[in-house]
Amino acid sequence: MTEKYELILNTSFISLNEYILAERNHKIKAAKIKKEQTNKVYYLAKELKFKLPENTRFNVTFIWFAPDNRKDHDNIAFAKKFILDGLVLAKILKSDGAKYIGNFQDKFELDKTRPYVSCIVTFIEIKLQ
Repeated sequence: MTEKYELILNTSFISLNEYILAERNHKIKAAKIKKEQTNKVYYLAKELKFKLPENTRFNVTFIWFAPDNRKDHDNIAFAKKFILDGLVLAKILKSDGAKYIGNFQDKFELDKTRPYVSCIVTFIEIKLQ
């Protein structure tokens, strides 16, 4: 049986280039950014009323909405690290390791009416073997 769960995270995330710049300037600054970005997802996810099944493997589709095409897609999709870590911290996912996460898919859309990046995460259940 396949079930889909959709999480809408209406927030912006730092890009990979911004994170690398912070890391090069000061290692502690990069660690602070990672913690802030992960906690942002944690607090958004804690408001959700469900928990995903523990003995399940998931494929994850991210749909990234950006206000323009200024950032490269790979720089935007880097934020999946913070999203998955935040979902584990919120206990929505048991782990973001290979045992529980199968494949990723990224899709990119424009939404000029909103000046932030929205992320829709869809989980598709896969039976663990």
